[in-house]
Amino acid sequence: MKDLEAQFWGDCSNTFAEELKQLVYLREMGFERKPTWRSQYSFDGGGRSFIDIGGGPCSVLLKFTNRKQAVVVDPGAYPPWVASRYAGAHIDLCTVRGEDALDVGGFYDVAFIYNCLQHVDDPEQIVKNARAMTRELRMFEWINVPPHDGHPHMLTETALSRWSGRQGVVKRFAGENECYGEAWILGG
Repeated sequence: MKDLEAQFWGDCSNTFAEELKQLVYLREMGFERKPTWRSQYSFDGGGRSFIDIGGGPCSVLLKFTNRKQAVVVDPGAYPPWVASRYAGAHIDLCTVRGEDALDVGGFYDVAFIYNCLQHVDDPEQIVKNARAMTRELRMFEWINVPPHDGHPHMLTETALSRWSGRQGVVKRFAGENECYGEAWILGG
């Protein structure tokens, strides 16, 4: 799976399509855009701490202002400039699997998991880990997609609700910001 992810991201120089989808993910997870003079695509963190499990080379945390500690957990082998970008934005990058992410700096106000769980070895363990390290879990995961290369799991509403301990919302997308299919969403 790591090889397929590395091929997908390539040199990480053009992440626009994934970042465009993130605007939908954030809105659906309950975050409104708060434009700043630097970008109309900013979000106010409300002084909270965040962990993004599976955030890849362009985590949503790069779009947040007014946040405390921020951590991205992702095992990907990205170009060195990705780690420098995170460091410059005061975001810690922990290159470990989400399944192993119980000891990455403490307890967080908000944990994000989005478009991640189809790509991992043990999605249930990742959600369990996230629940153990946060007050508030926000999720956006594509569901009912049969397994295929790089996506060994078909996620379902039932499984995600059971793992998270909460009832999410199922919503269908037909192309908004390149989002297609059914998603299970857990907002604030």
